[in-house]
Amino acid sequence: MATTSARLLTLLGLLQSRPDWSGAELAERLDVTDRTVRNDVARLRDLGYPVDAVRGPGGRYRLGAGARVPPLLLDDAEAVAVAVGLRRTTATAGFEDPARSALAKLEQVMPDRLRRRLASIRDASASGPENTDSNVEDPAVDTVVLAALADAVRDHQGLRAYYRDEPVEIEPYRLVAWQRRWFLVARAPSTGTWAPYRVDWLRLRTPGGRRFTPMPFPGDMTEFTVREVARTGWTVHACVTVDAPPDEVLARINPTVGTVEATDDGRSVLVTGGDSVEVVAVWIGMLGLDFHVEEPPALVAHVRVLAERYARAVPGT
Repeated sequence: MATTSARLLTLLGLLQSRPDWSGAELAERLDVTDRTVRNDVARLRDLGYPVDAVRGPGGRYRLGAGARVPPLLLDDAEAVAVAVGLRRTTATAGFEDPARSALAKLEQVMPDRLRRRLASIRDASASGPENTDSNVEDPAVDTVVLAALADAVRDHQGLRAYYRDEPVEIEPYRLVAWQRRWFLVARAPSTGTWAPYRVDWLRLRTPGGRRFTPMPFPGDMTEFTVREVARTGWTVHACVTVDAPPDEVLARINPTVGTVEATDDGRSVLVTGGDSVEVVAVWIGMLGLDFHVEEPPALVAHVRVLAERYARAVPGT
């Protein structure tokens, strides 16, 4: 059996790792009796850590809110996971400085052995740019706006905002990160319409909207977001006719990057988008199928330039 001090630290770490534990679960994890668990919980309370309990059979424990901040207890794998995650976040537009600061603070509260490991990860690694598949820079994430949206989702607080300079009033439900962008899944109470809103295109207005009673969402919010973004959430939207049936087109793409519909002559229409016409041209070129660009005009012009460039690149043409 571990010493009392070591066992208290282990107990505190367990309470931090999960919102709710039964006494039997804690006793099994600590290899002690239920009575010892109760005594150790009392010791934690004496030290200033609020531990809430529900008495009776199947009694449960959770770490409550209080003035004293418990020590951050991470095992080796958890510490490495956090350090690697923060290291990668330093390459995310808008989070560079907060991620570096958080990594430095994390090192300060770790025991010496883990501090040395985190320092070695920091010194031995680097993050390359996240956006290597587009000629358009990622929009910087405004952490203040992101936090405000998360609070509104939690509190069921309606929002008044400008979306691409158009006034909107929406009910926020979920934040979804995809393709290095943040999207807010929200419902327009005036029409009952659901849509994903790009966070970098939102400007919040004050005062905000009214509190609302959440409505059930018809499906999976993440799947809905990536599907709708392919249709409406890009800077450039394209409509392409592909000389192949829908099944063949869908077999060559991720279904979340666009919608595919059949035409009367056995071909398909692919509706997709991207950050720029250059990116969209690369994507449709990777289909490996004959296609015909219909819109937008800028994409038509760019594909024409590419066709001439590729033709010049082949000897004898």
